[in-house]
Parts: sequence; C-alpha cells; structure tokens
Amino acid sequence: MDANTLLDSLLDEAGMSRVGLATRVNKALRARGTSASYDHSSVIRWLKGQRPRGHVPEAICEILGARVGRTLSLDDIGMGNASAAPASTPLGGFIERSTAMWRGDAQHRRDVQEAPVITGLPAVGPVWEWENPPEDTDVSRAGTIRVGLGDVGTLRTARTHYEQMYRKAGGVATRSRVLGFLNSETAPLLRGSYSDTTGRELHRATGGLVAVAGICAYDSDAQGLAQRYFHQALRLAKASGDRAFGGYVIALLVNQSLFLSEHRQAVAFAEAGLRTAGSAISHALACDLYAMQAKAYSRMGDQASAHRAMSLAERAAGLIRREVEPAETSYVQAGLLETNLADTLMRLGDMRAAQTYAAEAVAVQTHERGRIHRLATLADCQIRAREPERAADTATTMLDGMEGVESRRLRDRLLKLRRTLAGVRSHATTDVVTRIDDTLRIPM
Repeated sequence: MDANTLLDSLLDEAGMSRVGLATRVNKALRARGTSASYDHSSVIRWLKGQRPRGHVPEAICEILGARVGRTLSLDDIGMGNASAAPASTPLGGFIERSTAMWRGDAQHRRDVQEAPVITGLPAVGPVWEWENPPEDTDVSRAGTIRVGLGDVGTLRTARTHYEQMYRKAGGVATRSRVLGFLNSETAPLLRGSYSDTTGRELHRATGGLVAVAGICAYDSDAQGLAQRYFHQALRLAKASGDRAFGGYVIALLVNQSLFLSEHRQAVAFAEAGLRTAGSAISHALACDLYAMQAKAYSRMGDQASAHRAMSLAERAAGLIRREVEPAETSYVQAGLLETNLADTLMRLGDMRAAQTYAAEAVAVQTHERGRIHRLATLADCQIRAREPERAADTATTMLDGMEGVESRRLRDRLLKLRRTLAGVRSHATTDVVTRIDDTLRIPM
C-alpha cells in the first residue's frame, strides 16, 4: 500500500489530530445507527494506505470538508477507486494533490521520494496537456485567507533566493529549504481566496518555486520526484496562461531527458517548447532549447541535425536582450552555449573545436556551480583528446570550486572523471585521484 498523502495533507490543513478525526468518525457513524470504536491507531492505518470499510470514507469527507470549507470527494481524501494523474485533474484537485506531495516529500516518505521515473505515454501526457486545449477560463478560488499581489511578490522573491542558494550550495543543501517554504507559505496561499487575475499571477509565481524544487530533486538524483515537480510546474504554467514560462519548464524536462538518455524525447520536448511558446518565447530560452537539441542529436549520431540545431542556437544567442528576459532564464549566462556546443562537438568527434569552445566557456565568469560543470566538460574534452595531464589540472581547479557545494550531479561527473584518470599512471593524475577520493568520502 502507498501512504495516503492526500489524507495527511487534509488533516494538516484542517488542524485536526488523529484522535480528533477518529472521535468525529465514531460520532458520525453512531448518528447513522452504526457502532464504531476507531482510535488514533485506526487513522494511522488509513494514513499508511488502508481504506476503511462501510461508510467511513464518506464520513471522513464530510468531517474534513466541513472543517476546510469545501466539498471533498473520495478521490480528494485518497480513498477513491483510482487516482487521476495531476495533469488530467481539474485545477482544484490538482492543487490538493500537489500540496500533498510537497508535504510527503518534506516528511521523507519513501513512496514520494523514491517514486520511479515515468516513461512512455504517461511521460509525454503532461506536455501534451500543456500544449492543447482546454485552457483554464477562470482560476479564481474562495478560501480562508485573502491573497493579494503582495503575497505573489513574496513568492517571486523566495524563488530568486532559493535559486541563488542552489547555485552556491547545490540542490542537496537547498532542497529542504524550498520544501519548507512551499509547505508553510505557498500551500496556504493556493488554498486561499483570490480573483482570476491574482490567481494567474499566484500560479505563475508558485510554478517558479515548484520548478526550483524540481531542480533540487534532480540535483539530488531523485529523478522520479523531480519529474513530478516539473509536471506540476507545467500545469501551473498552463493555469497562469504564461506560455513563455511553460517553455522554461519544458527546458527543464529536456535537460532531464538528456540525463536519462531519452534522446528522442529530449528532441520532441524541445520542439514542443519552441512550437507552443511561439512568439512569446525568449531568445535565451530558444538558444538553450536548440543547444540541448544539438546535444541530443549528437548522442544519436545525427551529425547533420546536430549542426543545424547548433546554428539555430547561435542565431538565437545573438538576439538575447537581458532587459526583456524573464527571471527564470537568468541561467542562460555567457558561456553556457559554448559549453553545450563543446559537448556536442566532442561527441561528434571534432575534438579541436570542442576544446576551443570548452576553454572559452571556462574563461567566462559565472556562478560557482556553473563553473564547475564547465570545468568538467573541459576535462572530458581533454581526456578524449588524450591529454590526461591537462585534464588532471582542470580537475584540480574543479575540486577547489566544489568546496561547500552539495550536488549529486557534480559528484557523478567527478566520479566519472576519477574512473578515467585512475587508468593513467602519472604523478599528476595519481595526486588528483587521491584528492577526488577524499572529496567523495564526505557524505551529503
């Protein structure tokens, strides 16, 4: 059985204890002429996924619905016959399922944190839902607290704060902070009262925070969970009506698809982002989507398509105007394109050009986490060019920058580099391998 995160979330929202729920269920059943003696242990079993018999689920709907001020269905309390996927759920139900997942993640529930990666048609479904009608005609909501644009501004500020924390400290260290904010500050606002206009801004700002949570999960190597956060952000993008923001979330899914070696999916998702965002797409985002397409094509061995995508990425890069770019595309900094081009050319076997681009990327100033990734790409190029001594020097610089950063993705790159350098017998490579081993021994 899977833990009932929906019921747990509703109990928290209602401010009701397990004993309180059990007592009220007993009272409601007695009013229907049924004797019952449920207690806190019964509620614990329900929270673990057990579905009580008889009219108990209906009673729970009535009790919690009266406390939170809205009608609840069996699906809303996690006791329906089937749980609809978030992307196909009406907005209200989607919000309840999303906030329940945030709470389950913060509680370190294994069924949430170890969720498997979705593949096949279910993985494509949220992208299709984002691309196609119906649209949300009215996202207003009647709730317990009044939400204003000042609240929305707080969420936007928080997104920027956690994004900067992620860049400096990595996703492992930042993840719990974002989750804490989503549960304590964001979830109550989503359940609040707001107009359609304010609601669209609220969903846009929430989507930005959820995307950061997904990035942190991705960086922590919780890929199935990261994918679900990205799908949530995409649904929130649709509710906001901001196609450009949806394109940004698509870029996150493209990047994850590349990591998971789903290269055809990466190409298809990038096409969806470029097509659906249309004229609303930012040039920085278009640059990144084309560059990631080029990487995907290079991994598939399609040289002509890779070069065509590279050209489109470079053309988009020349049109970037920072003053009109949304906050989320700030990750498309100088040198990122060169890093992607270096990776593409390296896999196509053009090592001279790959090293040139990789060196250019490293020479450009960026945040520390981005610099470490660029150094790793340069080291990869140097190893493939059979220059292990230079790769060892690059790895040393990479290690200097990794102090204080907790990222499983960076550790993965470091481990890959270590395996290659360990096969080369020289003083420089031996020293750097020893230092890599010392770094990898430090737990996250």
